[in-house]
Amino acid sequence: MLLTKTSFFSTMYRVREVWLESNRTVVTSYREVELRCLRRSDLIETMASKLPSESIRFGCKVVAVKLDHTTSFPVLFLEDGIIIKAKVLIGCDGSDSIIAKSLQLKEPKVFPMPVVRGFTTYQSPHSFGTYFFRISYKSITFGRIPINDKLVHWFVRLANPAGDHLSRKDLNFIKKIALDSVRELPSETSEIVKHCDLDSLSIHCIWYRHPWHLFTGKLSNGTMTVAGDAMHVMGPFLGQGGSAGLEDAIVLARCLTQAMPSNLENSSSSHSSLHKRIDAAYRNYIKERRLRVIRLSTQSYLTGLIITTKSWIVRVICVALLMVLFGGNTLSHTRYNCGLL
Repeated sequence: MLLTKTSFFSTMYRVREVWLESNRTVVTSYREVELRCLRRSDLIETMASKLPSESIRFGCKVVAVKLDHTTSFPVLFLEDGIIIKAKVLIGCDGSDSIIAKSLQLKEPKVFPMPVVRGFTTYQSPHSFGTYFFRISYKSITFGRIPINDKLVHWFVRLANPAGDHLSRKDLNFIKKIALDSVRELPSETSEIVKHCDLDSLSIHCIWYRHPWHLFTGKLSNGTMTVAGDAMHVMGPFLGQGGSAGLEDAIVLARCLTQAMPSNLENSSSSHSSLHKRIDAAYRNYIKERRLRVIRLSTQSYLTGLIITTKSWIVRVICVALLMVLFGGNTLSHTRYNCGLL
């Protein structure tokens, strides 16, 4: 794939965790799996480069979706007044998805843990090695993940969930929050934040969809469905949100290909016939994906509760559930094959 050839992503086999208050360090090796971190923009640009330029339209915000009473196909209403009549609608519009709302999926919830994220680019190779590093002190957690030998992704979990800083868009203000938060951590963490790529900074809370809503919710309706965060937004605790979205894409493309006639462009299929084929493809897609995303969402949800709860009883229950449901293997979810296109 072009992405791996041009970006030289570092492969990680170790996770190093440090707890300053207890002066404890744990290094975990994972030789059976490969861990990689990549920029979403690299992924998007790589996929977009393989599509005809006229097939992509930027700056479109969907504000409403309705079904055409005659054809039963969805009609999209954009913020700029444009109306699009679609035969196939796949909502990949994130956690605040208009498509998910049209399917009447329950609203995502939020963990009370603001996070600052960013990238730091180095002119010469950095010395951080190829492992995921995480350090915690009191209520602050700093994480560092190398993308390649000159680019590092980092995050800071802030201590205070309150305040108006989540609504602030000033990048220098966000940088100041991050620097203030890591001032009691080793100096190298402050240096990473200090020399960050300013335009890469973001601050937000962590959204998730309850696993039971994925179990009971309607994930497709006729020729309309959802994928990625629009379906299964989850906390970053497993590092699987983007991977799960790619799995969605592969399974969905396969199901649609199997359901469509080989000569679709020249086919004289009626609206009714095409509607039935797409609906059947979506049903197969949901059937294949539902248990997988419920499993990921459950593990992520329990992990998030362990991190954020102040109740030791809740923490013990969550740890026990993780042990019972997933055997204590924190990377078992990576041993999954969604199949080929």
